[in-house]
Parts: sequence; structure tokens; C-alpha cells
Amino acid sequence: GIAESSRVLAVRGRILPSTLENVTLCAEVRQAQPDGSMEWRIVEGESALPRAAGQIERVYLQPAHARAYPEAVRALLQADLIVAGPGSFFTSVLPNLLVDSIRDAICASSAVRIYVCNVATQAGETDGFSVVDHLRKLDEHAAGAFPVALANSNYDVSRPPSGNSDWVTLPPGDPPRAYRVFTDDVVDSERPWRHDSAKLAGAVMSAYETLRAEKAAAE
Repeated sequence: GIAESSRVLAVRGRILPSTLENVTLCAEVRQAQPDGSMEWRIVEGESALPRAAGQIERVYLQPAHARAYPEAVRALLQADLIVAGPGSFFTSVLPNLLVDSIRDAICASSAVRIYVCNVATQAGETDGFSVVDHLRKLDEHAAGAFPVALANSNYDVSRPPSGNSDWVTLPPGDPPRAYRVFTDDVVDSERPWRHDSAKLAGAVMSAYETLRAEKAAAE
């Protein structure tokens, strides 16, 4: 199972699923009609979501209250740093947070909790999304889980994001609710729709050290 997969993939650390139960990812999708009206549909299945014409408004699991994998809950409660993302927002990042006990464990953990925002939008999932749009949806699905976000600040690379994607930018003004947003150059200059792993690791650790120092000073 999971342990064998970790061995084959030469994973450093452990792979822990959110749940071992058989769940289906579902979404409420909104699509404007030619007459100006709005059509709402339910789409089922992770692979079907990016192909659904329209804007994904909400994702949820069926059954709704899947049991969390106990080792994952334990690891979250014992962690010093919890990072969500980058990855497909509606079909990879959010689904893990829809498992009740996983979300609760993240919120209860004393760890520094950072959401890493994608550098580029994903066709069929986050078309037109800014950093703030990602944070609003994150808040709607898992309020309080990740009070800190990390976003890319470098859009001056040799090539723009490929295909139907565009930069995920941070517009002027305050982020929603009490989110604190760190920005840094984390983009891969050769593949600007992706993060540079070394840059991202450095930015995450820089934010972590800053937050830990602030917490220590306040105690």
C-alpha cells in the first residue's frame, strides 16, 4: 500500500492519505447562459471537474463525513510546519481539507500553517483567479486552516505561462479576513507555470522563521 509506494518512489518522509474511505469529489458549477441567466450543475468525479464548462463554485465529498486517517491527524497535530499547495486548487488542495478531522487537526495544530498559491491559473479550474480569489475560496471551504499565504512576486520571465493559463497576481488592497500574505520570487524561469522548487523551499522557510521569531517575541 502506502508504505510500498513510498519505497518505490524513494520518498523521503511518509505519505499519509487524508482518508482511506471511498469518496467521490463533487462540485457545484455555475455557467452563464446566452440569455443572461445562470445555470447551476452538479459535477461528480475529480477528472470531470476541469472539463466541466463553467466556474467551479464549491467542492464537497460524497459521503460528506469521511473518517480521517488517524496517522495523518496525529502527524498534523505534532507538526512544526504545515504547507498546503501548490497544486490543482479544486481537485488536489481543497479535497484534503474537506475531511472534517483533517481540517480540525490543522486548525488545532500549533504549527505554522502556510498555503502556497499557484503561480499560474489552471484551465477549467481557476480561470481568471487572483491570489485573493484563491484565498476567498480557501476561506469558504476551510476557514481558519491556513492564516498565512505565500504568493509569487515575479512576473518578469522570458515566457508567460503556457496554454490557457495566466499569472496569479496579488491585486492592491488587503487580503480577505485575517490572511497574512508573503510574496517572493518563486517561479521557475524555464517553466513559468510552475514553481522553482529551490526558490519555493527558501521562501517557505523564510516565512516560517519570520513567523516563529514573531511568536517567540510575543511570548
